[in-house]
Amino acid sequence: MSLQTPTPASIGLPRLITGGLVRYGLILALIAVFAAFSVATPTFLTPANLQSILVNNFTLLAIVSVAMTFAVASGGIDLSVGTAMDFASFAFVSLVLAGQPVAVAALAGLAAGAFVGAFNALLISGIGVSPFLATLGTLFIGRSVQQLLTNGGNPVYLPPNGVPEAFRFLGHGTIAGFPVALAAAIVVIAAAAVVFARTRFGRVILSIGIQPGVVRYSGIAAPAHVAVTFILVGLIAAIAGLILTATVTTYIPSSGNAFLLNAIGATFIGTTLSPLGRPNVSGTVLGALLLSIVANGLLLTDLNFYWQQVGTGTLIFAVLALSFINRKAAGAA
Repeated sequence: MSLQTPTPASIGLPRLITGGLVRYGLILALIAVFAAFSVATPTFLTPANLQSILVNNFTLLAIVSVAMTFAVASGGIDLSVGTAMDFASFAFVSLVLAGQPVAVAALAGLAAGAFVGAFNALLISGIGVSPFLATLGTLFIGRSVQQLLTNGGNPVYLPPNGVPEAFRFLGHGTIAGFPVALAAAIVVIAAAAVVFARTRFGRVILSIGIQPGVVRYSGIAAPAHVAVTFILVGLIAAIAGLILTATVTTYIPSSGNAFLLNAIGATFIGTTLSPLGRPNVSGTVLGALLLSIVANGLLLTDLNFYWQQVGTGTLIFAVLALSFINRKAAGAA
């Protein structure tokens, strides 16, 4: 009996179709959701609403999601990105209230976020605690510390007549008509993309997330790279904390935790853009944009808040499930 030689049509086409769905399923989902809300809500496509999506929904989520991408790329996760945001926000507001220059207060805020990352680094790389447990502990500790610093969780307000112009500029200013906050997000995204694509550090981090044993046996100081990664995560999250504070001119304890789940969702949705399911900045940004559009669109439909959460969770599940099914089919083909 002779075996029939498979033809390009019998192998290439299924692989092309399934591979395309794996690689571009996120983009297709983004287009579909955008089109659906454009039809369902007349105000969705207005310039004011589109700008609101980018500035009010996307900017902060994108920055926090990029931070989360570094943690996930190293083979871990960071549940304390919200804590880093909150510590940065508290330091920023406190020093501005104390009459310090905005630049000094901002540097203190960045240092506070980096401190949270350094604490995680000590637990993970120094002691050997798993990233999940280490950052979960930091989340709980950070929440308690904020309660203690604010007499039970009272917000810290900046008086309307006491907000420095430089502080207001960070949250609401524009450069040639372009929002400063969105520009900061673009800078963070571009810098992260360069780190992963062009630097040895980025390649090592990705390698640690894929094959930590091989990295260790290659003589690379994996714990040191992981430690730097989590410090970087805290620093990036702190940038989001500064922008959030400058936008609302208030520090609200534990407000950063509101971004945690969506940042995790955006990061893992973004892995569907990679043929191998790896964390990547481009996918994370598209994932954050997808969740931002969904949040805005569901709000415009006047759905109950809890149904909005159901819709967002269902979308995340659907994108990830479709990617898994298509990737499995592509492997079988």
